[in-house]
Amino acid sequence: MTDRVDINRLLVEMRSLKNQAFQRPEPLSSKDVKDAAGVNLNGAKEAEAVPSFGEMLEQAVNKVTEVQKTSAGLATAYEKGDPNVDITDVMVASQKASVSFQSMVQVRNKLIDAYKDVMNMPV
Repeated sequence: MTDRVDINRLLVEMRSLKNQAFQRPEPLSSKDVKDAAGVNLNGAKEAEAVPSFGEMLEQAVNKVTEVQKTSAGLATAYEKGDPNVDITDVMVASQKASVSFQSMVQVRNKLIDAYKDVMNMPV
């Protein structure tokens, strides 16, 4: 069985991923800043449920796990000969999983370095 990779589709997908990665956020207006700060029109601060650092870290790890499972599922489906799964989809999913895992490892390394720095501070 020979599969011909549609190079144009692959290039379009790679360009869209590049654009997503390098998008610059639009400048915030003063209303956006007030909304982000949780200040209502009366100047009182609204109570918001802000997730803890541990919860945010757990969500990030769960997202990486989800991306890896999706990648593995696509690879398995392609290996079984599923006609709905294209090799480009498998490769893009594999690269997304790889990049997300590598970034998680880098965040972990930075956290460990920060912990070591704090532990070595004189009291």
